[in-house]
Amino acid sequence: MTASASCDPAVPLLFAVVGNPDNRRVQLFADAVREEGLPEPRIVAWLDVLRGDAEFHAGELVRVDSPGEDAEVARLLHGADGPVDMYRVEGTRRWYQGFTTAVEKLEHAIDTAGAVRLFTAREVATAFDKQATHALLAEAGVPVPPVAATDGSESAFIKIRHGSSASGVVALTVRGPRRRAVTSAEMVRTEAGIELYNSLRVRTYLRDPDIDDLLGVLALDGLHAEQWVRKLSMAGRECDLRVVTVGGRATHAVVRTSTSPMTNLHLGGQRGDLARFRALVGDERWQAVLDLAESAAACFPGVHCLGIDVLPGADGLDRIGEVNAYGDLLPNLMGLPGTPGEGVDTYGAQVRSLIGRYAP
Repeated sequence: MTASASCDPAVPLLFAVVGNPDNRRVQLFADAVREEGLPEPRIVAWLDVLRGDAEFHAGELVRVDSPGEDAEVARLLHGADGPVDMYRVEGTRRWYQGFTTAVEKLEHAIDTAGAVRLFTAREVATAFDKQATHALLAEAGVPVPPVAATDGSESAFIKIRHGSSASGVVALTVRGPRRRAVTSAEMVRTEAGIELYNSLRVRTYLRDPDIDDLLGVLALDGLHAEQWVRKLSMAGRECDLRVVTVGGRATHAVVRTSTSPMTNLHLGGQRGDLARFRALVGDERWQAVLDLAESAAACFPGVHCLGIDVLPGADGLDRIGEVNAYGDLLPNLMGLPGTPGEGVDTYGAQVRSLIGRYAP
């Protein structure tokens, strides 16, 4: 049963959240549920899901959150016999296969129990596949950067096909015979071969052998590359936007700025001044940015909340860079005026939307 199902408005909404109990997203969503005076949400641990011990109840609304950074959950999703190094970049293809299989089983278990799910397994799987997402958006007429070569022969943003949080992303610049690769991946050469580690420090590789080895290791998990789009700048810093949609509506937006090609906040990016950005682009283009995010969300109608990255081009054109199934972690960010998120954070907007849908 998907989020289009109906509930008896006389019965208080009951939530179940699939996630790790100490995950911040889970905690913030639970806070939002309590603030609306609703019963305490039931937490279903990912570990129980993967061990086949999870249960769901008829009528409860089920939100599935990120598996997070639990070591045992990661081991099970990778299908590994021993511990998984949580800092390694490699292995995303195996993780994706384990994760999508688990989400499909979750979907079946929720439907069998007569519960209401706020996702579809197929759309979550697509959101975690950059190549599939790009193709879906392009087919729907949603502007995206053109596809580029993954072999390092042209300037491009090269991404692991199933990566997240900028893990393994390479911003490659090609100028004649010279190449420059900017990435958060730290490359370590060992006797056993090359190992890549996620790092909070963005680093630059200039030597061709290093760049070729970097791309060669990343390619083992599959790559997706897009032409480098020069973005708008604010105070000398490139910027993009994370727009959160709830029930298909754009409710929250944050400007991210950086001196490096990656604007992710955990990699040194900073929250920019949204009012300044709006003044820079003007009211008409700002509304077009929100419309663009909603057009991307419309391609994922079965996922209640999405984090959508909008690339405001210096050429005046805006494009979608990413669609994230778990992109709502923007603490202390209140929603846009006139939207369901006004006056509340991203989790409050989700709960408010669900109350409006199921308990009018």
